[in-house]
Amino acid sequence: MGAAIENLKSAMERGMAGRPKIAGFPYLAEVLRQAGITRNIWTLPACQSMFLTTKGPVIMQASPLVTGIADIPLFDQNALVMAIRADQAGESTFPEFLMAAWKAGVVSYEVDFFARVVSYYGLDKENYAEAYPEVNL
Repeated sequence: MGAAIENLKSAMERGMAGRPKIAGFPYLAEVLRQAGITRNIWTLPACQSMFLTTKGPVIMQASPLVTGIADIPLFDQNALVMAIRADQAGESTFPEFLMAAWKAGVVSYEVDFFARVVSYYGLDKENYAEAYPEVNL
């Protein structure tokens, strides 16, 4: 296992261990930022996640949200914002958030840990970006 993978795994474990149930993402994001993770790019529905880090790039493959042939949902910003707010309120798990984002037409999203912004994208380049607050660890 390379240094980038070890660093990412360690940071993810620290971030998840200390993450509060409500508004937990900014905490996790700050732990990752301090560990040298600069960006995280998700592709849905494949649930493929790329982490760009100061120690090198890392890819993580989770279980896909759909298998076989499926329609791609139209981008629905209101549904996406509802999914984000449910996650922020601790009302959904991360897999539930991913599925809700997919159903809202999100085909990819990117977290910029230094700008503290998450940008969500639909198939036809629709997008919605939202800043998240700085957290002191």
